[in-house]
Amino acid sequence: MKTVRRLYFYAVAWVSLEVVLWGTIALLRSIVSGMVIGMAEVLARALALILVGVPIFLFHWLWAQGISRREDEEKAAGLRALFLYVVMLSTLIPAVQNLLALLNRILLEVSRVEAGRALLGGTQTAADNLIAISMNGVIALYFWNVLRREWQTLAEKDAFTDVRRLYRYVWVVYGLILVILGAQQVLRFLFSVPSGVLGGLGRETFLNGATLLLVGTPLWVYAWRVVQNSLQEAAEAASILRLVLLYLLALGGVITVLTTAAMLAHIVIEVLLRTPISGADLAHRLGGPISVGLPFAVVWAYYGHWLQRHIAATGDEARRAGMKRLYLYALSAFGLGGAFIGVATLVRLIIDFLTTAPLMLNDALRARLADALSLLVAWLPLWLLTWRPLQAEALAAGEQGDHARRSIVRKSYLYLTLFAGVMGGMASAVALVFRLIKPLLGVAPGADFLPSVLNDLQMVVLFGILLAYHLVALRRDGIAAARSLMERQSRFKVLVLDVGEGFGDRVRAALQRIAPGVVVTVSAADRPPDRFDALILSGHVALQAPPWIRSFDGFRIIVPEESPGVLWAGGVSREAFLHAAQMVRLLAEGQEIRPRTERGARWMSLVYIAAALFGVQLVAGLLGLVFASLMNR
Repeated sequence: MKTVRRLYFYAVAWVSLEVVLWGTIALLRSIVSGMVIGMAEVLARALALILVGVPIFLFHWLWAQGISRREDEEKAAGLRALFLYVVMLSTLIPAVQNLLALLNRILLEVSRVEAGRALLGGTQTAADNLIAISMNGVIALYFWNVLRREWQTLAEKDAFTDVRRLYRYVWVVYGLILVILGAQQVLRFLFSVPSGVLGGLGRETFLNGATLLLVGTPLWVYAWRVVQNSLQEAAEAASILRLVLLYLLALGGVITVLTTAAMLAHIVIEVLLRTPISGADLAHRLGGPISVGLPFAVVWAYYGHWLQRHIAATGDEARRAGMKRLYLYALSAFGLGGAFIGVATLVRLIIDFLTTAPLMLNDALRARLADALSLLVAWLPLWLLTWRPLQAEALAAGEQGDHARRSIVRKSYLYLTLFAGVMGGMASAVALVFRLIKPLLGVAPGADFLPSVLNDLQMVVLFGILLAYHLVALRRDGIAAARSLMERQSRFKVLVLDVGEGFGDRVRAALQRIAPGVVVTVSAADRPPDRFDALILSGHVALQAPPWIRSFDGFRIIVPEESPGVLWAGGVSREAFLHAAQMVRLLAEGQEIRPRTERGARWMSLVYIAAALFGVQLVAGLLGLVFASLMNR
């Protein structure tokens, strides 16, 4: 109930604050600009925003402040931390954007370029930007002081620490985006072959990029240094958010680099196929992919290095191997997808070439051939370089191979590939059967009947090969894993203390179902002569355990049962015997039994997931803007 109440008050406070802030900015801008036409309407709108927003904000914010002073739980609430840091972001980022717009126009005007060509704020004035910077700065300063006082008086800082971590990484990503965009604009200008240095067509591209670099570089350097300095704290060094960000930046870098490499290969292949092009046009076309690929190559190299260092710092060898595996399987998936599309495109081209008269390599066929070959050149090596070591690891004998085969990452990769093979094969088969049935029902086949049928057939075959290959890999994993696990289970000895009432039989039945290879001995509560790896006993026996049970040096698994006068906090479940058998199986196979996470951290996991999704959308939007600008050149 308190969580819903907090969500309401802080959400209304934030929205009303934004309404008041931008209403005040609009009011000040209209006064300073001295507009005559439409002045009354602008003033009326601004005053309406302020007059309505101020009392709503004050009511909700003062209530939140009052209750946080009275209750420590409210002061340390995660939603309060999220509100404060969101306010900081929603004021400081607009301030940076207005600073960018101001500097952008200044550089353009100094270089005698029309201000309307600015990347940001081409129609604004210096007063507009300074007002927005000042007002956002005042609000940010107030809430920065609130945060500073909160950190000094907080008794429980976990929620604030988590949100602060997210806040810092948002600034890292934002600054990095500005740097990448700025570098792309500058490199794009250098490859445009202008008529003179900063004097030819397109010089605004260079100046826009320079502005982004002037603001983005110090911002990213500062934010990243703050993050790096915080690694002295154990919680920051082991942060899941840091690991997710490093994965996203490293994978985003390599995927973008290979995409631009495919674009470069396409251009080069087209030139080799004797497509006429001048030197200036060639440099201009090459400049587009290079201007995008080069900054992302730096991102890939830099954050890939930090990802490797983060993984190497992990103490658990199995977890370290799993983290590397996740990165490699992600690359393998992208490589496989790109190579599959390249092969399908090449086979389709061959079919169209052989079934269409006249048999000549025209411009359209050259472009399609360049598409297919460029995809293969960029993505096939990536798949081979990642998949072959992963497959060799999974086929290896011993504990390393067992961990690789049991990896949830590998299983997810194989099953997702099987899913893609089945769905793609099914869709292609439907299209093929549809084309074959139409003539039987009296529909005259068109001129493209034969190539269409062959193309559908080749997609069925390719998806079938994809499905069969990974199905064989999955089957090999299953056979090897089953053999290895049975060997492990056969070496694991379990003693079940039978206290009557069918306890021993129920445990034995559960173990036979979950871990059939484990050696099970059912005995009374007397000390056994043999050594066992695990001991299963009822809760009743555990409460009155003899000395030899308390000194047992193996694993003790207690199954809760109804006992007079005893209440189990977790309750007595019908599945308790199966849970115990599952624990035995994990112990026999050498796997870790992890306790359940605290419920209080679940909401932060949702925040991290939302932040990751936002980051993916942000990067996708960035790439879309960059590639759109390339296509419009």
